[in-house]
Amino acid sequence: MSTLKFQSQAVAKPYFAFALILFVGQILFGLIMGLQYVVGDFLAGAIPFNVARMVHTNLLIVWLLFGFMGSAYYLVPEEADTELWSPKLAIILFWVFAAAGTATILGYLLVPYSTLAEFTFNELWPTMGREFLEQPTITKIGIVVVALGFLLNLGMTILKGRKTAINMVLMTGLIGLAVFFLFAFYNPENLALDKYFWWFVVHLWVEGVWELIMGAILAYVLIKVTGVDREVIEKWLYVIIAMALISGILGTGHHFYWLTTPEYWQWIGSIFSAIEPLPFFAMVLYAFNMVNRRRREHPNKAATLWALGTSVMAFLGAGVWGFLHTLAPVNYYTHGSQITAAHGHMAFYGAYAMIVMTIISYAMPKLRGIGEANSNKAQVCEMWGFWLMTVAMVFITLFLTGAGILQVWLQRLPESGEALSFMATQDKLALFYWMREVSGVIFLIGLLAYLASFFIGGKETAKVSQ
Repeated sequence: MSTLKFQSQAVAKPYFAFALILFVGQILFGLIMGLQYVVGDFLAGAIPFNVARMVHTNLLIVWLLFGFMGSAYYLVPEEADTELWSPKLAIILFWVFAAAGTATILGYLLVPYSTLAEFTFNELWPTMGREFLEQPTITKIGIVVVALGFLLNLGMTILKGRKTAINMVLMTGLIGLAVFFLFAFYNPENLALDKYFWWFVVHLWVEGVWELIMGAILAYVLIKVTGVDREVIEKWLYVIIAMALISGILGTGHHFYWLTTPEYWQWIGSIFSAIEPLPFFAMVLYAFNMVNRRRREHPNKAATLWALGTSVMAFLGAGVWGFLHTLAPVNYYTHGSQITAAHGHMAFYGAYAMIVMTIISYAMPKLRGIGEANSNKAQVCEMWGFWLMTVAMVFITLFLTGAGILQVWLQRLPESGEALSFMATQDKLALFYWMREVSGVIFLIGLLAYLASFFIGGKETAKVSQ
């Protein structure tokens, strides 16, 4: 039996499935990298550290984009109260994006990066070689084509249907995502200028327009699982995204401290970065308040848990850990240390990985024709996955934070005499790296439990109580 309101929502299913496959790949390469921190020659010939890191970060970006696209294809028709404009276009774009992404990752793994650049004619329009934006120019062009087709499909759907706040916020975020990606094609020779515009992609994605996408998806799921009036949730949504955009855009200044920009960026970056945790804290209050005011007990307890967990972990990772080292006098010492890695891991997991898993948790039972929710047995397995991944990520963050503090102390704040060299410092951090690796293995077990929940049968789920 199908419980989808509109049949065209089914195009979200392959996007979700492929996103989770890539997520597993991302974690596996993260574990390889983590082991290479302490066993330097582990797979060094087959998968050098720089390649493992490239694959790890690129898989993160690509699987989240697949997750966002699947989320949009699922919720936009329902919010617009009309079928998707072109399900066929959505499927074609899925295969184009999946093929381009897979070919690019295989290119990283199978040939030296310089050979890949030569093979893809990078010299005609050089855009390669930058962190997170290592994709060949031809792949970047493919991403733009997919994004344009995706936005066309969603835009035409919304134009012919109902206009809701959730759809408008989501579309604003998705259009912003596409527009800011265009800075990936601008690669000036001056390194400071290059980094200046590089942040237009990286920062304005994750601390700007992606937050709109996250807020829209969270609002949609909360409406569905709580039954709270749409007007109440939309008011919260507007307040949160306004705070997130203002603080996030001007907060870009915390990356401009060291790029020969005027000194006022130290003040602008510090002040508005300090405000950035507030919208995330508001999101925690918002999520818990909506669940407490719920008008019905939705049978999908796991999706509700993911929604609440997203708000808390996003606040901790993006808010608290971001604030720990964002003020210019602190960042002077911590910039580029393992404290940055601690913030990055929990922020990406809490804000973006978890929101994608939230919508997958809510939508997959319907997409698979099961009903409102998986069986109780499957949900218990899924919740085990939630807690294993989330607790493991907390420990990964704590261990990296400990490593970062010690790194700053030994390398940049010596008590007496000369600071230790980078590699001598890394040797002192080995215990933290081993504990991070163990936590990563537990995270992988949690992810496998989450995936296993999709294969557990049973029909003993509660009915929706209105």
